[in-house]
Amino acid sequence: MQLHGRTDKPTGSNMTAVATDRGSPPTKSSASNNTSHTIYSCFMQTTPATRFDAITEREQGLHRSLTGRQLSMIAIGGAIGTGLFLGSGFAIGFAGPAVLVSYLIGAFITLLLMGCLAEMTVAHPTSGSFGAWAEFYISPLAGFLVRYAYWAGVVFALGTEVTAIALYMGFWFPSVPGWIWICSFAFLLVLVNACNVRLFGAIEYIFSALKITAIFVFLTLASWVIFSHNHDASIGFHNYTAFGGFLPKGIWGMWVAVLVSLFSYFSIEMIAVAAGEAEDPQYAITQAFRVTMLRLFLFYILTLALILAIAPWTVIATGETQSPFVTVMARSHILGAAGVVNFVILIAALSAMNSQLYITTRMLFSLSRAGFAPRQIGNLTRNGVPISALLVSSSGIAVAAILNARFHNRSFLLMVAISMIGPMFTWFMVFVTHLQFRRRHMGDKYAFRMWGYPYTSILGAALMLAALITTLFTREFRPTLMYGIPFLLILIAAFYLRRVPVAIAEPPAVEEPS
Repeated sequence: MQLHGRTDKPTGSNMTAVATDRGSPPTKSSASNNTSHTIYSCFMQTTPATRFDAITEREQGLHRSLTGRQLSMIAIGGAIGTGLFLGSGFAIGFAGPAVLVSYLIGAFITLLLMGCLAEMTVAHPTSGSFGAWAEFYISPLAGFLVRYAYWAGVVFALGTEVTAIALYMGFWFPSVPGWIWICSFAFLLVLVNACNVRLFGAIEYIFSALKITAIFVFLTLASWVIFSHNHDASIGFHNYTAFGGFLPKGIWGMWVAVLVSLFSYFSIEMIAVAAGEAEDPQYAITQAFRVTMLRLFLFYILTLALILAIAPWTVIATGETQSPFVTVMARSHILGAAGVVNFVILIAALSAMNSQLYITTRMLFSLSRAGFAPRQIGNLTRNGVPISALLVSSSGIAVAAILNARFHNRSFLLMVAISMIGPMFTWFMVFVTHLQFRRRHMGDKYAFRMWGYPYTSILGAALMLAALITTLFTREFRPTLMYGIPFLLILIAAFYLRRVPVAIAEPPAVEEPS
């Protein structure tokens, strides 16, 4: 990625004039103006907005309170959660030691995506993010599909987090039904998100800092276990090839594990949504990009490399009821280590769930302000929180509680398969949108530019399309498209059946906090 200083940044009296250009980024005046005379569509919008700042204006009211450090931690909080601490065990089951290659491929796709997101976010920092970009640069239908598919996918991903929380709590309280833990922790996190974005950012920063610290401790401890002269002879890097070779499930198994790795990296895109509430979006997004990618590579690849050296992959793959981290620490014979690690991954799941509640709430808020969802959902409290959108977005937790009661330990993989269609479709559309974005801004200079255009964007779109097709041929992930394709068709039908003229309305009333 290339960094450039902006040469076209409007200042003073010419700021309004620059903003009227069709592809120009939102100005400071439009991003910060919170007057009661802002207008936006309250019905299904079927014609493209003529200026992007019109989209920015209709999403006003959210408070720009997140710092660059908090934004980086929010991205980490979403991406380092159940996908690493529990999902990695399923990935190891698909690929064996070759899961390291799987996660490298997933990291490469994520790197391409982050480059596209960073460039478009610097130009257009808004909570609608990739949904708003698709609406503006492709069509209103594309914006409608991206936002609803992503919202639904992350709502179900919320279910994977709370399902995992039930499994983690079962380590200490095996006789307590999982739905009790699901409902209890869900109530606490909904309460946090109902306050204000500054509190959310502070709590998420603490959660993510604990996770990062814990992972560093785990890396140190695991390294000591491996390189200590007193360890068990069964521990060591020979485990990479001792049980069927490095590719025990073949190339296909390694590629299928890429699907799990993508699920692990999902939520990294929430950095674009959170930028709509950042104090300095341009600085925050460029800083977060560098820090996030480095940490993800360190945490995922290095952590999995040590796990596979401590315990045979055949042992880790059978641990469906607990995290591979717990399995590894139990084999280290360090007193109390398994319980401590279980507590840490519980915090990680809560952190990811907290971030996902945030992002689904903002995405539904954006849908409402675009006229794609009921007007009341776009209402804000005096603290700038879309409380109605938060409550509706919590529905995935109820689904998770039902599935957990019905399928118990099998519910996690089922929720993963169902939830993947939204983020996978969204990632694919981000690459497509970036192609259109760059065609419209070939001569513009922004503070962040994605290298390799158009080849990197095309490659990213092709890899995501290949991953989507792969789900059809994998039993565990077949529900992804089995439910996903009908869902997208229903969304398309809903878009055209509700085709009505665009109306302009006053912004929704400010709700008193309950």
